[in-house]
Amino acid sequence: MAVIEVTDLRKSYAGLTVLDGVSFSVEEGEIFGILGPNGTGKTTTVECVEGLRRPDSGSIRVLGLDPVKDARKVRERIGVQLQQTQLPENIKVWEALDLYASFYADPRDWRELLEEWGLADKRDARFGKLSGGQQQRLFIALALVGNPRVAFLDELTTGLDPQARRTTWELVKKVRASGVTVVLVSHFMDEVEELCDRVAVFDRGKVVAIDTPAGLVGGEHRMRFTLMTEDASGQGDTAGLEDLPEVIGVSREGRRVVVTGRGDFATAVTAHLARNHILVSDLRIDKRTLDDAFAALTGRSFE
Repeated sequence: MAVIEVTDLRKSYAGLTVLDGVSFSVEEGEIFGILGPNGTGKTTTVECVEGLRRPDSGSIRVLGLDPVKDARKVRERIGVQLQQTQLPENIKVWEALDLYASFYADPRDWRELLEEWGLADKRDARFGKLSGGQQQRLFIALALVGNPRVAFLDELTTGLDPQARRTTWELVKKVRASGVTVVLVSHFMDEVEELCDRVAVFDRGKVVAIDTPAGLVGGEHRMRFTLMTEDASGQGDTAGLEDLPEVIGVSREGRRVVVTGRGDFATAVTAHLARNHILVSDLRIDKRTLDDAFAALTGRSFE
């Protein structure tokens, strides 16, 4: 069941097109990623879905409601952690939760949220004294205090150290496990691969692909090695590698060789090298990454 449906969404500012026909749907119970470099329309899209911005054209349904016409009903049913979320430095943790709870007709007990998100011992701490990870936990708790069916988390781990990022990832999984559908906006490839069931890849205001992270990456792998033997031309012998059924392509620069393939291509390539007495060094196998997928989809690197 789709809890969010976006069709042909368009938005421009002062003649500059920000969203150019964006369409996607989010299924109930999934973590849906919106991935792309900064400036590709991710946050504008989410703000339109949340009802914070009015699109120029297109259709949006959130839990069957129009976020513009039914703004109040939509906001009662969603939780939002904005990209630039901030709180007054001196507000206490419990005060922030109590304030946000007052915005909803049927909020969660914020005392339970303090326990669930590891903030009970920070109940009376002021926001400005919290660590980056603790602040993010508070932001998630604030997004959940209204008992939402859908939570929007925008660039949740920007500025966090590696350990705090991984801790936050576990919190996001916990949100989904509680029965809340999650829309995660990110420009971090590893984050999306770790968390998301499906991903919409944005580029220049368009959705260029929607798939699982594994589906976007595909089954391709790369083997890299340096030739230690030479043929009469001094180039080394890689003849026949292209003919192996598991191999997609072979490229070389001097003695450096890169072989791409699918399935158990590594076994096929190494067997070929052994049969032909071709000695190599510095051999390593790399899985195709989301960066590679983005480059293949858009013709440019992820920046």
